[in-house]
Amino acid sequence: MQSVYFDNSATTPLREEVVNTMMDVLKQHYGNASSSHSFGRTSKVLLEKSRNAVAKSLNVSAGEIIFTSGGTESNNLILKSAIQDIKINHIISSKIEHHAVLTTVEALQAQYGIKVSFVNLDAHGDVDYNHLEFLLNENSDLKTLVSLMHVNNEIGNILDLKKVSSLCANYQALFHTDAVQSVGHYKIDLQDVKIDFLSASAHKFHGPKGVGFAFIRKNSGLKPLILGGEQERGLRAGTESLHNIVALETALSKAEATLEQESTYIKDLKAYFINEIKKQIPDATFNGQSGNLNTSAYTILNVCLPLKMPGDMLLFQLDLKGIACSRGSACQSGSNKPSHVLAEILSIEALQKPSIRFSFSIFNTHAEADYVVNVLKEFVLNKK
Repeated sequence: MQSVYFDNSATTPLREEVVNTMMDVLKQHYGNASSSHSFGRTSKVLLEKSRNAVAKSLNVSAGEIIFTSGGTESNNLILKSAIQDIKINHIISSKIEHHAVLTTVEALQAQYGIKVSFVNLDAHGDVDYNHLEFLLNENSDLKTLVSLMHVNNEIGNILDLKKVSSLCANYQALFHTDAVQSVGHYKIDLQDVKIDFLSASAHKFHGPKGVGFAFIRKNSGLKPLILGGEQERGLRAGTESLHNIVALETALSKAEATLEQESTYIKDLKAYFINEIKKQIPDATFNGQSGNLNTSAYTILNVCLPLKMPGDMLLFQLDLKGIACSRGSACQSGSNKPSHVLAEILSIEALQKPSIRFSFSIFNTHAEADYVVNVLKEFVLNKK
């Protein structure tokens, strides 16, 4: 039995150089970056070096990068502070966002009575930009924040950041994007695309878990959620996790340096996987835009299989064969409910079939793809 990890949208394996960086910082640079002695000053230099590198990657100023524990905290910081501190009273989002956004928006609506609008989606799960403009125009008297993810974590659909940012600018709305699945995989220039807030997480691009960052455009007016110190420009109290932050910077720098080469390899692997599924399991279908190499993330494929069995049962069987994949967001694993993303775009009949998300990285191979497709084919043949 082989061991295949096709769940890179949930988390990615650490690069060797990232592990080495973390160990070096843990051993050699243990000073608190807020301390005034030489140990603290050395740590502070490393912290700000990492901040500058992340800022350079996004083409923003270092003061606009706030290190957090990851995407969920970044989303919470941005959304909650937008309501509390800059008096946003209308949020436009979609029903297929990550729960780190959806649950936070729901809580804010209950607590503050803000208006929440959901933009229409087409049959593939893409945002209806005409309806987005309608919502912006209809609510032009309200102070609006648009929160839409760049790459959907379940079906890989890609938002047109330029189009949304342009619409937001036209109607004086602020724009937040959850870019957890895209930072480290796509080049994002925040001078070219006028996004106000962005969330990212290191463990999606071969960095460590428990660290990420929020881009908060200067003079936004946001205030901290976590109080107790002046770390992170006063926006996130608490001693910085230096080894994680430096490792994040190492992972992002490596991803940026190898982006063209590695994205070409992974896209070829995804194309191969799609073609093999089409040949071996012709009744399988691809959810959202994930089966289209030109309109979906090259790292994500969501497959609906012609089987009459629950998705969690199929995942269990695949796990027994050494295959790691998922039904969707790892944050919702263990739930008996269907994916909230697929529930928005699939028919009742299609929802009765198991849909599985396969997500790829540079560490995967074509041989692994062959093994997984053959295992899936066996299940389909035996269960029909």
